[in-house]
Amino acid sequence: MRVLLIEDEPLLAEQVADGLRDQGMAVDVAADGLDGLHKAVTNPYDVVVLDRDLPRLHGDQVCTALAAADGTARVLMLTAAGEAADRVAGLTLGADDYLPKPFVFAELVLRIRALARRATNAPRVLRRAGLTFDTARRAVTRDGRTVPLTTKELAVLEILMSADGAVVSSEALLDRAWDEHADPFTATVRVTVARLRRKLGDPPLIETVVGSGYRL
Repeated sequence: MRVLLIEDEPLLAEQVADGLRDQGMAVDVAADGLDGLHKAVTNPYDVVVLDRDLPRLHGDQVCTALAAADGTARVLMLTAAGEAADRVAGLTLGADDYLPKPFVFAELVLRIRALARRATNAPRVLRRAGLTFDTARRAVTRDGRTVPLTTKELAVLEILMSADGAVVSSEALLDRAWDEHADPFTATVRVTVARLRRKLGDPPLIETVVGSGYRL
């Protein structure tokens, strides 16, 4: 899952981004509305976490622009404006969810995951080729055996399982499972897939399609 956090409070942005990364999400951060809107329309995000009171371009304008762009990213407003009228206004602008500050981090994570599933119509539990992946608990089993995976391996596996047998290119994996700082010329994807293939065990489940990508 790839998330864009648009938040102008540096400490809060850092804490939230680090926490979401610990949950296996790829997170980019923008400190103002203009930069946030630019990133949102040029990168394939699943969820945009948006503050309202932003410099350079107000969060309401960002939300309206994203709704008009008719993209696939879901918008979660995360803001100190928590009155009922504020929530109604935010949802009317096109936000998909609204969480007032202060907030409980575990609730933020659950709301982001729920929005991402809604965007892709993905079920909470993925099943394929003897694998079961509970995306909420971040737990994977193969034929009943628990498979311990790192957060990045979980992210790659979720993308491959959600593809339902289709080939996923290395570029698509890099876009969805890593943030904007990932170097596209490294072997990061190949190494991660190799580790994941080894941990899932035999017979191998992940097929390398030469010149195209990977398929589960």
